[in-house]
Amino acid sequence: MKIKFCGGVQSVTGSCHLITIGNRKLLLDCGQFQGSKIAEKLNYEHFGFSPSEIDFLVLSHAHIDHCGRIPLLVKYGFRGKILCTDATFDLVQIMLRDSGYIHEKEAEWQNRKNIRAGKPMVAPLYTVKDAEDSFKYFEPMVYGETKQLCDEIKIRFKDAGHILGSAITEIFAREDNRNTKIVFSGDLGMKDRPILRDPETIAEADIIIMETTYGNRVHPENLKSVDALIDIILKTTARGGNVVIPAFAVGRTQELLYDLNRFYEESSPDYREALSKIKVYVDSPMAVTATEIFRRNSQVFDEETKEYIMKGDHPLDFPNLVFSKTSEESLAINFNNEPKVILSASGMCEAGRIKHHLKHNIWNAKNAIVFVGYQAEGTLGKRIVDGEKHITLFGEQIYVNAPVYNLEGMSGHADRDSLLDWLSGFKKKPNQLFLVHGEAQSKLDFADLVKAKLGYDAIPVNEVSEYDIIPGSGSAEASEAAEKHVDNSDAQASREDIIEMREKMYKLHEDFETLLYNASLAVDGKRISKEHAEEINNILLNLEKGVVNLGSDVLLEKRND
Repeated sequence: MKIKFCGGVQSVTGSCHLITIGNRKLLLDCGQFQGSKIAEKLNYEHFGFSPSEIDFLVLSHAHIDHCGRIPLLVKYGFRGKILCTDATFDLVQIMLRDSGYIHEKEAEWQNRKNIRAGKPMVAPLYTVKDAEDSFKYFEPMVYGETKQLCDEIKIRFKDAGHILGSAITEIFAREDNRNTKIVFSGDLGMKDRPILRDPETIAEADIIIMETTYGNRVHPENLKSVDALIDIILKTTARGGNVVIPAFAVGRTQELLYDLNRFYEESSPDYREALSKIKVYVDSPMAVTATEIFRRNSQVFDEETKEYIMKGDHPLDFPNLVFSKTSEESLAINFNNEPKVILSASGMCEAGRIKHHLKHNIWNAKNAIVFVGYQAEGTLGKRIVDGEKHITLFGEQIYVNAPVYNLEGMSGHADRDSLLDWLSGFKKKPNQLFLVHGEAQSKLDFADLVKAKLGYDAIPVNEVSEYDIIPGSGSAEASEAAEKHVDNSDAQASREDIIEMREKMYKLHEDFETLLYNASLAVDGKRISKEHAEEINNILLNLEKGVVNLGSDVLLEKRND
């Protein structure tokens, strides 16, 4: 059993890790490199493996640095299965179509220059059609569902709390009659954040592959960042300026809408009156579509957000919110002299409509630029955050005169302490802990912290490299029993499994009384096989999704009426 780290090792982008189990090959993520021109050139290089040999691709979430090279993988021969959560599949379709469109337009722009310079034409990295061709290989799952991929491999997703659909992946591998449990963190979120549930903890694993985006930094409290944002909005608009927020279309935009909506509802009447006069524009077709996908996937919201929906208030909607889809609507925003808030993608200012809004606003000291997410090295966003005073937009040099704010407390990534807290949830030392998806110093610092606090060594992966996996000794099976999930195909389902499923049934019984009464009879027997227990649990998980989304759809229909 081996693992080869092919991306997401020299920076936070290009996540891609290959696990070989017997004669099976499983890929974790297939992300696009982003940031500097040097980083983006890596997208055109060889994967480091043959795409046609990959049996399974497990996708942690829909951000481009994790999914952006999937169309290329398919283009060059991948014909296996792509596993992800159902919400991730909803999002990845808009993300990859948009990415293909951007690659096409960038190639067109470069070819116009090349024609004038007498240089050869270039082809896009991939096209919209390439992106759409990849969708037929996806097999969506729900959180908690157990899926047997082949005799040697079984997987299950747990909530990572990073963006809608983001998942921690549990991989149960069998090789040479030995069981090994591998856990891939994907990108982890912060606890107590709006909309999404907290990252789930896991009791035990033989191998852990863990992100370290903020492995050496601690975020300010989110509440303080929300208060700071409101203060910036009020002060900037009071002086007649606009607040421009580069925001990732998936995740950060929706969290900001939630925070603004909640502040409107819970603040003093004076605040509410002042804020109600300020229009909030979401100027990104992808963000608009992503917000609709959030609304359709309310089954994965946290309990607080579900309560908002049940009370008749959808948390991603308020009266002075305006969604802009067309180019004409986008242009009109910058010719509207009223003070306003503009949320636009991309979050690192590398592409999209945000560059137009920066061109129209960043030179004016009345305005404000507010960053609310991670800025990778080499990106325009990072240069602005670091204090660069002259930037180039559409061939024109622009002076950075507007105040620039960086509210790290609003980041969707777990910070150093949250990463350590998640890792501390494992009940025993793993055989190997690999640190990926972070700048080199971040990984090194986090490895030192793990040694100091938990007493074991971590491996910072800083280059494309391959390791032999130290297999499990059977202890992973015991840990699964402790987590109420038996990892032995011949075992009986535990009493805790049956009780947990019965509780789910009773909760859903109010909506599906007859159906679930009959289903509950199936688990009233004293013994039930583990395979049947997993099958019933998978059915229940899908039923839960249907019930919650039905309530959300009814609410939205009533509001639209």
